[in-house]
Amino acid sequence: MKRYFTILLMGLIALTASAQTDRRVQNKPYIDLRPLHFGILIGTHLQDIEFENIGPHMMVDPDGVESEQYVLCEADKWNPGFSVGVLAELRLSSNFSLRFTPTMHFGGKHLTFLNMKQQDAQGRPIQQTQDMKNTYVSLPFDIKFAAPRWNNHRPYIMAGINPMINLTGSDQDLILLKRYNTMLEIGLGCDFYLPFFKLIPELKFCFGLGDVLDKNHINDLRDANLRAYAGSVSSAQSKMFVLTFYFE
Repeated sequence: MKRYFTILLMGLIALTASAQTDRRVQNKPYIDLRPLHFGILIGTHLQDIEFENIGPHMMVDPDGVESEQYVLCEADKWNPGFSVGVLAELRLSSNFSLRFTPTMHFGGKHLTFLNMKQQDAQGRPIQQTQDMKNTYVSLPFDIKFAAPRWNNHRPYIMAGINPMINLTGSDQDLILLKRYNTMLEIGLGCDFYLPFFKLIPELKFCFGLGDVLDKNHINDLRDANLRAYAGSVSSAQSKMFVLTFYFE
């Protein structure tokens, strides 16, 4: 028993000595003591959307004729987008801070519609597609909880609310999204203290809190043949995966 205790004690001493020798000269040692931080951000993201399909249903066309429609809609492709913005961070305590990061997101997604009531010459459902280009202005407020700094890095987690404004969309698109949306976001990152600035890579996930589908859009379509596609969805929920690099 005494031998095991001696080995454990020697191991603890070795770990302590190793930790002490691993300490390095800190870059920007007082930067986190500032009450207010400013910076810029760039990044990339993926925009996703989840649809609730109505399934088979009856629809009345402009001539008053009722017919059964069955169209399936899904987002089957995602194009990586570009993000750019600014950062303002208010220090609340040694571990907590409040962030405001107005950001522009430029991206898009690809939608595919399958008309199960109409087939082509090979017996496959008639297909329609839509390239949904979206430009968002996001105004997120986040609470950031950071671990104690070790050498020149400091990991953290964050969560917040993200109001968003959709700047794009056409009345003649098959699917049109609402102009305003609110998302919940959670993520993690790490502060890296470099000699002349602080670099902060961050990965976060954003989840829409409400239905973003513009249900009145179907009445604006000039082509009556497209109404079956526009009316195939009952609700839509948006999601985003964002990789951001902050520079302070």
